[in-house]
Amino acid sequence: MLYYKKDFGGWVMKKGLKIVLGMVLIVLFAACGNQKEEDKLNTIKKDGVIKVATSPDYAPFGFHTTMNGKDKIVGADIEMMETIAKKMGVKVEWLDMSFNAVLAAAKEGKADVAVSAISVTSEREESFDFTTDYYTSPQVIVINKQHENEFTSIDHFSDKQVGAQKGTIQENIVKSQMTDAKLVSIEKLPNIFLEVKKGSLDGLVVEKTVADAYVSKNPELMIANIPLKSMKEDSLCIAVPKGNKKLVAALNKHIKELKETGEIEKMVEKNNQLAQESGN
Repeated sequence: MLYYKKDFGGWVMKKGLKIVLGMVLIVLFAACGNQKEEDKLNTIKKDGVIKVATSPDYAPFGFHTTMNGKDKIVGADIEMMETIAKKMGVKVEWLDMSFNAVLAAAKEGKADVAVSAISVTSEREESFDFTTDYYTSPQVIVINKQHENEFTSIDHFSDKQVGAQKGTIQENIVKSQMTDAKLVSIEKLPNIFLEVKKGSLDGLVVEKTVADAYVSKNPELMIANIPLKSMKEDSLCIAVPKGNKKLVAALNKHIKELKETGEIEKMVEKNNQLAQESGN
């Protein structure tokens, strides 16, 4: 009997220890869960900095230029985000990278948001929440003027090489609307325009606002008189990792203000002019 009591007491102690450990684990998991769910807006305001991933090779939304002998990132996206950050009472830390890495940086937590003339797609919506659109620009086909009479319809691009920036919706546009063309994906947009200019590419698909900036500085190029179907992807938005509703709401508030006053339209026009003057 004595042995039984001793054994029973040990069993109770072990059982009690398991219960205590279980409760500790529950508390720890709950704490981790709450930490994970904290909205990025809280961290941004606490640190006084919003980290923004962008690919500044897409004039007039984002591009490099020289000011006072120094290289500087400028553009409508840049100016808009700086204005929004100021309204939020924080500073911007810009993360300059290729477009193909912009969304990945935000998804992996290296950046708080991605701002780089980004369009909404069903695939992107699986990983990101998007703000209300801040600008809408139709898609166009840019060709070399030498081929103006050769390319007058989408059918004329059958078996022809058409460029698009890697990782952008323009790749999907070529695949879905120019089905018989051969898609050539290139990482840097200026290189695609150069290839069309040289004649190694027959055309490229890009937003009209961007096309206008490049065509104005390159008389060898032109926008083909070939309409592409309009889509929801024509609108540009800020990408925010899922689970940050407060941050999305704050951004939407300021985007709405800037659109209502016509500030974003002015930013696009101003930077389009700057891109033309600087040769971007």
